Amino acid sequence: MFPVTKDFLGKPAPPNYVAGLGRGATGFTTRSDIGPAREAAPQGPGSRPPESGEAGQDTSHQDPDNETGLFSSLPYEQDDEEADRIYAEVDARMEERRKRRREAQEDVELERSRSQKSRIRDQFSDLKLGLSTVTEEEWANLPEAGNLVGKPRKGRLRDLASGGDPSQMRYSPVPDTALLRNQQLGTMAASIDPYADNGATSTLTDTNSQRMDLVELGQARKQMLGVHLDKFSDAASGSSTVDPRGYLTDLNSLVIQSDAEIADIKRARTLLQAVTTTNPKHAPGWIAAARLEEVAGKLRRARVLIAKGCEECPTNEDIWLEAARLNPDSEAKALLSRAVRHLPQSIKIWQQAMRLESEPKMKRRVIRKALEMVPESVKLWKLAVSLEENPSNARILLSRAVELVPLSVELWLALARLESYDNARKVLNRARKSVPTSHEVWLAGAKLEEQQPGHEDMVTTVVERAVNYFSIKNSILGREDWLKEAERCEQDGFPKVCCSIVGATLTLDLDPEDRETAWTDDAEQATQRGAIETARAIYTGAVQCLPDHHDLWLQAAYFEKQHGTRESLDSLLQRAVKYCPQEEILWLMGAKEQWLAGNVDAARDILGLAFDANPNSEQIWLAAIKLEMENELYDNARLLLSKARVQANTAKIWMKSVQLERLTNHPDEALTLLSKALALFPKFAKLWMIQGQLYEERRDLPAARQSYRQGTTHCPGSVPLWLLAARLETTANIPVRARALLERGRLLNPQSELLWLESIRLEVQQSGPTSPATKLAVSKALQDCPTSGLLWAEAIFLEPRAQRKARSVDAMKKCPEDSMVFVAIARLFWNEGKFDKARVWFDRASKLDPDLGDTWAWWYRFECQHGTAAQQEHVLQACVRADPHHGERWQPIAKDLKMVRKPIGDKLKLVAESLDTVT
Repeated sequence: MFPVTKDFLGKPAPPNYVAGLGRGATGFTTRSDIGPAREAAPQGPGSRPPESGEAGQDTSHQDPDNETGLFSSLPYEQDDEEADRIYAEVDARMEERRKRRREAQEDVELERSRSQKSRIRDQFSDLKLGLSTVTEEEWANLPEAGNLVGKPRKGRLRDLASGGDPSQMRYSPVPDTALLRNQQLGTMAASIDPYADNGATSTLTDTNSQRMDLVELGQARKQMLGVHLDKFSDAASGSSTVDPRGYLTDLNSLVIQSDAEIADIKRARTLLQAVTTTNPKHAPGWIAAARLEEVAGKLRRARVLIAKGCEECPTNEDIWLEAARLNPDSEAKALLSRAVRHLPQSIKIWQQAMRLESEPKMKRRVIRKALEMVPESVKLWKLAVSLEENPSNARILLSRAVELVPLSVELWLALARLESYDNARKVLNRARKSVPTSHEVWLAGAKLEEQQPGHEDMVTTVVERAVNYFSIKNSILGREDWLKEAERCEQDGFPKVCCSIVGATLTLDLDPEDRETAWTDDAEQATQRGAIETARAIYTGAVQCLPDHHDLWLQAAYFEKQHGTRESLDSLLQRAVKYCPQEEILWLMGAKEQWLAGNVDAARDILGLAFDANPNSEQIWLAAIKLEMENELYDNARLLLSKARVQANTAKIWMKSVQLERLTNHPDEALTLLSKALALFPKFAKLWMIQGQLYEERRDLPAARQSYRQGTTHCPGSVPLWLLAARLETTANIPVRARALLERGRLLNPQSELLWLESIRLEVQQSGPTSPATKLAVSKALQDCPTSGLLWAEAIFLEPRAQRKARSVDAMKKCPEDSMVFVAIARLFWNEGKFDKARVWFDRASKLDPDLGDTWAWWYRFECQHGTAAQQEHVLQACVRADPHHGERWQPIAKDLKMVRKPIGDKLKLVAESLDTVT
């Protein structure tokens, strides 16, 4: 409890006491109450300064819910201090919570505000960096910053009055009021007080300031006009220098500056003038000022400024070069002759002086003077050698150069190239001793040996020594560095050196388990960069190190097929089958290459060797049978098939036997073979398809229907069987049965785009493209197969012309990488007459899926109608290279028995002719 004093009665009132103020009573003051102020209350160590809420403050309007300062009038004791301390600790602890998050948020806000509005310190950061070059003496000589308000204007007037450049001044006409006032006074003023304001003299006006003379101003304007006129007149003859014929051309070269550009130039001129004045030894300031005047079109002033800069900064290289650039060649030569006196070691100045000379003799003279001053400069020696027309003189110069600059590898190699074989070897040996860390010298020796006939072994020896010295002993160069050197040697025309480098560094820094992957990646990257010899050397070394890895042999064979010759590929395959005789594809590649070359006997021999290594291989049997059938040796093929059915006894061999009898027009034998084959392989769907097609060719529809029914029973997952069965019913004009077969096929093969496509076309055939049944079939198909490009392409052309473009946009959203959609869009552009865009989309579709024959057929059909003969040939050759095998329109024609031996170009033409355009 707080102590209460009760004996206050009878005592005097405390200082500044107002009766009733504590309970909210307010008094009033009269005129008689106003008197001298009371003395201040005594303040001792025991009293505290009054705070908010104490007695003496008006609390009548205080918020009753706000209890801040409620007990501030009470004595401040130890427990109050303890409470305040505890509350302060609590507040500090609360401040520590989420401090990092709050500070991070504050930093983000600060960075955002700084990025939106940069600080003044950041705006002048680049200028502050230049202060690092200011010396203490220059800093002491900087003028004091005074009152600069109005001084630019005053300074211009003072400069004009003292004879300054009038072109830099502003002019104001004399107002009529001033002239009238002076006439009234009986005097004529010849000057204007720049500090007068409408005739009223300011108290701040400096009485000693200079005044601008109007007479001198007129004379300055007259002189300036004369300068402009001199630009368009000849001082000697007075004839006009304007070319009437080239006048318009000259006008095109004039740079018309806007008011903003002129203001920027003036502002920059003022800043640069301050830089050159305060720090005349700063060469970049003079260069910037001269370039500003050059941009402003005042070349004469630029030359004057750069000349002053050369006087102030004679030891700066850049300012002399800038002066030479701004002046004509004759004056530039004189300037550079002065420059080399101050900077005799400057290579750039000597080079510029050499370029200004027009005669080769004078150029050589300048370079030799430069070499006397800077004998260790490699650039100057190279320039001197390049200027020599006689190889003997160049050899003499290089001999002297390597003596003065023995560490320059370029000079040693240049000297070796000019020497004979024996002398070049001596030079390279000296270079190797002078620069023992340079591998270029060793490679130059290897290149020298490759140029000599019969020195191939020496090339390998030199390269192996270099690799041993730089990589094995000293670890200076790694495997990637050597591969780069190999590619560089290939580019320079030294394939033997390239192969030697690859062979010597093939296993460098590689673990045994990582070699195959690393070699494959290196070869592919080298091929992409165009380094064919390097990639070939990598493959050669790889198959030598890992001869039993058939993947390496196969990749090497594909590489030779694409980038090599037929002889190199044949040689590689012969070596491959020796190490990997069980790899059927290597045998087949060798036989196919021989067959393509027209050497059927060699192909037959290769397949015979393949039979010995793989007696029961189905692929080799089929290849041998195809070889005989392609050459129309049907008896040989029939004999091979009879042997194959006994030894291999596979479904494909039986199918090939049936196709041979069908090709030779023996349907009865084919049906007999089919009966035997189906008894052995009832799950092979193609046998059922061939049987049904044979019955269809005989017009025996019930037998064909029975064959397809049995086929779908044994092979319900074969979509082509369901399609053939449905088409048979459509041909028989029984659409209800065809629709039922397609529905059953979709139940057994959900999300089959081919079955849905057949259903859509069946509805189009029966009820039209705009019928509700067709729209319903399209809608269900796209719901079941939303990413089918085949269905989207069909849906696009079932829409009216006005809605096809919108439909194509939906197709692109669902199938952005489907070639059939691309073909459909190309056909849309084709129908709209936008042939260039159609050609672009056809090209994209062919690149997206080159194995799709329908794309090539549509493109060729388009080029036949709207392209040139060259464009048609381009599409034809591209299709031949792609060798397509798939496509709804491609396969029925390409697999026809009549087209078995036809080339791809003929198949393409037939497919293109069978296409029907949609309008």
